[in-house]
Amino acid sequence: MGVSDYTGEVTVGGPPQTRALPGLTVTKLAVGDMANNAYLLRCTDTGEAVLVDAAAEPAALLALIGDTPVRSIVTTHGHWDHHRALPEVVEATGAQTVAHPADAADLPVPVTRPVQHGDTVPVGSQVLEVVHLRGHTPGSIALVWRGPADAGTHLFTGDSLFPGGPGRTTDPADFGSLMDDLEDRVFGRYDDATWFYPGHGDDSTLGTERPRLGEWRARGW
Repeated sequence: MGVSDYTGEVTVGGPPQTRALPGLTVTKLAVGDMANNAYLLRCTDTGEAVLVDAAAEPAALLALIGDTPVRSIVTTHGHWDHHRALPEVVEATGAQTVAHPADAADLPVPVTRPVQHGDTVPVGSQVLEVVHLRGHTPGSIALVWRGPADAGTHLFTGDSLFPGGPGRTTDPADFGSLMDDLEDRVFGRYDDATWFYPGHGDDSTLGTERPRLGEWRARGW
């Protein structure tokens, strides 16, 4: 598959897809019995990379990484299906582990770099901004990469935002918190062309989802 053919549609056991952006490549791979998405973000200037969610299948993730120097592994939240391969991938790469402190105790390895809303994570010469989205879990985070004008904004949302709605919550207070954060910190900040990459399934854009915000709020899930 050529880099211009990126659709974001990947299946467990199938090949990854790679998207080339000015300064950054995004490689998406589906792993595990929960069909989790893992993302390898590589700076084209330095070759250094960040892995988002070492979810499962450590051998597949390490094959994806190859000899790419992975400096950080970001876990978007503490649910078990998003970090099952974390111990093996950390051991093999020596990467620092990044997560929000509210979910750190749920991870199988220590978090060596806790992050808060507004913090940044470097990818070589590129920068990811941390967005804390409270509701799916207390410490759920998204990552934002803002490229040059021709590249647009790219958002890695974990399980906080999917095509068709917010991530699962267990009570009305958590649902309200997540919707408030999505409306304020995501839809209220980034334009319709912003492409987002969720923790499971296909990608979408904020413009595609924005007209449904009122429907999501009214239905309560």
